[in-house]
Amino acid sequence: MELIGATPEAIYAMVTDVTRMGEWSPETYRCRWLDGASGPAVGARFKGWNKFSFVRWATTCEVEVAMPGEEFTFSTRYGRDGRRVGGRWSYRFNAVDGGTEVREINEAIGVPLPHRIADKLLMPRHAPAREEGMRKTLQRIKAAAENPAPAAAR
Repeated sequence: MELIGATPEAIYAMVTDVTRMGEWSPETYRCRWLDGASGPAVGARFKGWNKFSFVRWATTCEVEVAMPGEEFTFSTRYGRDGRRVGGRWSYRFNAVDGGTEVREINEAIGVPLPHRIADKLLMPRHAPAREEGMRKTLQRIKAAAENPAPAAAR
């Protein structure tokens, strides 16, 4: 959880612009909307490119909850039909005196066995590093929200 000196709506707008996630996440370095989507809506899909150590991979994600100023949740998808849920990421926003409490939550739902094996063999420090990565992500969002750079500087 991170207390950020900005409104829930402002932080929601930042987090749901997934094309900016590479600015904040130590693991996700790029995202783009798919299928003509351009913003958060239930059912909208995007692709995210990730890295940890020497390993790189991409995931297809689907928005499950898009409630401005309250919650943004998406799941990683796999399988030929892209319908199986591997994991779920949520950002929840709660207005408090002085700004907004932001929580980032990650749940493993149905990570395929080959992915779990590869994760343990190729990236044995990945699970504990994920928690630190989530803290860094929220700290970077906080810095950007509280000290916004001019649009031309981005």
